[in-house]
Amino acid sequence: MFKKILIPLDGSKLAVEILSRVKDLVKASDAEITLITVGHYATDEEVGEATPRVIFEAAAQENRVGRRYLEQVAAALRSEGIRARWVYMRGVPAETIIAYAEAEKMDLIAMASRKRGELAWVLGSVAERVVSHATIPVLLLRVEEPKMSTLRHRLVKAA
Repeated sequence: MFKKILIPLDGSKLAVEILSRVKDLVKASDAEITLITVGHYATDEEVGEATPRVIFEAAAQENRVGRRYLEQVAAALRSEGIRARWVYMRGVPAETIIAYAEAEKMDLIAMASRKRGELAWVLGSVAERVVSHATIPVLLLRVEEPKMSTLRHRLVKAA
């Protein structure tokens, strides 16, 4: 059974959906959850004309927000009797998630994935890269953002 489960979170409401789906599995197998958030490195296009100080301050802010978020989620899980810890790392998300899972000998990576359309199949997403390259089992929950139909959107807008 799974004893060490890695759950990547990106701070979105959709990503945290996986937690409600794995709680029974975690409790039944007395597993420990490790929550992971990976702060990304800025590319040249994202940096543009920014000074090193601005880049450093943005990364530090992302780090603080990410760590605070992970601690809040882990505390909520602990209040339900689930053993939970967290780690915040910097790097390329899919590569960092896979490397951490292997280094820490995780039994399962459980994550949510957005249904993003055809472009995602060409370019890939973090979840799809993890599924494609992980050497351990991956539980992938597809979640879809609720979208208002075009007709309903027009009716709401007209009201």
